[in-house]
Amino acid sequence: MNDAFPITIYHNPDCGTSRNALAMIEAAGYRPEIVDYRLIGWTRPQLEQLSAAMAMAPRALLREKGMPTSQLGLLEDGVSDADIIDAMVEHPILVNRPIVVTPNGVKLCRPSERVLDLLDKRPEHFVKEDGEILF
Repeated sequence: MNDAFPITIYHNPDCGTSRNALAMIEAAGYRPEIVDYRLIGWTRPQLEQLSAAMAMAPRALLREKGMPTSQLGLLEDGVSDADIIDAMVEHPILVNRPIVVTPNGVKLCRPSERVLDLLDKRPEHFVKEDGEILF
């Protein structure tokens, strides 16, 4: 395992995309720090830093599918970034996942194979949970 190349994955183990990204990282020989953000939550500075590092507005990080995003009024015109971040801090599940942090950058890894752009080495073979063969 490669611990010299630090990787953090903000992970939801109930999400197939997140599980696939984590599996690709591990199949490449890395031992990432796994952060189940649903359990520990987010801080405002953390979300602001991740958003800036990805050059993504907080609205672009909102998870809509199966979430109360619309019911909370977060998709309405005029909702500020500050309001969106407040909602994400209060409801951690609203943040889309997985977010992966490496020395090569920070990305929202949807689809999961976007994680490969952040790694110095790739797994030799990888098959996603749904049977899709990547390589």
